Amino acid sequence: MNTVNSVDVAKEAALAAGEVLSDYFQSGLSMRTKGASVELVSDADINAERAIAEVIRSRFPDHGILGEEENSDDEGTEHLWIVDPLDGTTNFAHGIPHFAVSVAYYVNGVPQCGVIYNPLRQDWYVAERGKGSTHNNVSLHVGEQTTLDEVLIGTGFYYDRGAMMEATLAAIDRLFKQQIRGIRRFGTASLDLAMVASGQFGAFFEYQLSPWDFAAGRLLVEEAGGKVTTCCGADVPLNKTSLLAAASGLYESVLELVR
Repeated sequence: MNTVNSVDVAKEAALAAGEVLSDYFQSGLSMRTKGASVELVSDADINAERAIAEVIRSRFPDHGILGEEENSDDEGTEHLWIVDPLDGTTNFAHGIPHFAVSVAYYVNGVPQCGVIYNPLRQDWYVAERGKGSTHNNVSLHVGEQTTLDEVLIGTGFYYDRGAMMEATLAAIDRLFKQQIRGIRRFGTASLDLAMVASGQFGAFFEYQLSPWDFAAGRLLVEEAGGKVTTCCGADVPLNKTSLLAAASGLYESVLELVR
């Protein structure tokens, strides 16, 4: 499988989904919850994922697709596309133009390329294994800071409002005691990871993410010179997990505080 081809297909799929999201964002839509949770879903999510799947299957009919809404192919598939058609659904629902499409391609569990696209702002983040990360065709590199008092830290909250929320708040408290410049919670993990890759965040952590939340952003950070593990310092699995992404010079310091 040629990596360049996979990047082209990832971009094409993200663009197709972005057109769906832009139309819904401009015309408005009704939201509904998933089961009994506060997690939202809409026709925009579902139709954007269908647009992604149509592009991928037209090019690679034998590849698997793991998506948030409808596609749930075996995670053990050798050639696997991991997609989030609308990362930042809550922002989207409230008219906040901070959301993205995330498309990643993995071979035997190893990321080969990742694309993150904010259609309203025409922002493209692209990573290829061994070839680096870019933002609108400009190379990215994580920050070079080595002390926490120089950086902003990004975080996210899962929909759980109990113990996991308390653990996140406790970690934030520990970080503030290290005199970090601030905490930001923007609600779109893929773009948060892009901010680590670009050096805007020194690190990002969240205690529960699904593969489609981080599949593309993980590679973006790694190819920009950063480090990505679980919040316990372990290798990142392709299932629900905690996640820590950080500039290399800050990783150990942040890991100690969020572990």
